Amino acid sequence: MVKLPTTYTKIYFVLIRITLSTFIHRKKTCLSIIFPYNFELKEYIKKFPGVYWSNSNRCFYIYYSELKRKELIKFLEKGNYTILEKDNDEQNSVERIGKAGTFKLPKLTAEKINIHKGYVTYLQGKRYSKSTVAVYSNCILEFLRFTGDKPAKELDEPDVRKYVEWAVEELNYSISTHRQLISAFKHFAYFFPLCKIDADKLSRPKRDKKLPTVLSMEEILALLHVTKNLKHKTIIAMLYSSGLRIGELIEIELNCFDFNRKQLHIKQAKGRKDRYTAIADSVFPLLKLYYETYKPKRFLIENPKGGKYSAASIRSFLKQSCKLAGITKTVTPHTLRHSYATHLLENGTDLRLIQELLGHSKPETTMIYTHVSTQQLQGIKSPLDIAIKRNVLPDNHDKKLTLSPLNHPDNHDKT
Repeated sequence: MVKLPTTYTKIYFVLIRITLSTFIHRKKTCLSIIFPYNFELKEYIKKFPGVYWSNSNRCFYIYYSELKRKELIKFLEKGNYTILEKDNDEQNSVERIGKAGTFKLPKLTAEKINIHKGYVTYLQGKRYSKSTVAVYSNCILEFLRFTGDKPAKELDEPDVRKYVEWAVEELNYSISTHRQLISAFKHFAYFFPLCKIDADKLSRPKRDKKLPTVLSMEEILALLHVTKNLKHKTIIAMLYSSGLRIGELIEIELNCFDFNRKQLHIKQAKGRKDRYTAIADSVFPLLKLYYETYKPKRFLIENPKGGKYSAASIRSFLKQSCKLAGITKTVTPHTLRHSYATHLLENGTDLRLIQELLGHSKPETTMIYTHVSTQQLQGIKSPLDIAIKRNVLPDNHDKKLTLSPLNHPDNHDKT
């Protein structure tokens, strides 16, 4: 006879039905996370980076990408939540909203599912960043859907052209996104040589030669002045004073600061490059106050729920601060980096040093700031100003010439 212990613990296994499915929200394809109400699960899901709550749809959601979906599933399984029902978005149709209305992309065949998984592994093997893998793999995933039941071995350049034309026209893809599409197809052609796509025949459109938006120093100070939230003010100050990309700011850990040398170590930034940038003296008191108030554990800017801060949150409060400051320009976090570089150039900093501080690989990239610097423009005298100053009209007879209509004799009322 087995003697039972006098005390024991009952263990309950709670199975929660979690459904993941795609839907259209704010004209974007999203992935909904639907489950019966459970407080612990709700709090756990809120810790997943990039998760939002939709009041209209009454569900949590993330912006759809196949890699993000897989990360979410791993996250849920890591929390010991059993997903009894999960839609495999590769095996279901997906809706996209274009200019002509909703366009339904068909589900993938088993062959294309395997090819897409192999393509993701191929990109990861080339050690591309997560964002690059997500962008390229999503482009190919959508292309494979777009071509329907056509076997992957028969896909050719006309198929690519039709898809690109559809994406540019219906989804209003920008030139930069168009270039990313072509890069994704080139990699796909090398990965899957059995198809009839010739990578050498695919050409990217030329880049836009747009000049960056730059804020004046007065506008920067106004932006900081109207931003009352300490964390938000610190973020804006760091983005501008050190010329950081938004992704670099989010990744900064506390051990990246060298306050004795006034340096900030940016690790594995764009192009997997490390670099050092300067910390402004005026930011030191702000950083000290911020640290004493929020007491971050690992990252400089942390989510209140734990982990990294959200890039979407930064864009959101920056937009609000610009409204409060009366700034009508289109401002993004990268605008602060552009402003930093332009102001350095206007203050006489050597272009080569600016290139190093920004982490640019080519000097041509940094040269763009010579086109937006006002220092040389303000020194140029317009021929019109010179003509007016010299009073060059033949019948002027030493009268003071002006463009103001108020001083012109013909504009006075005749009585």
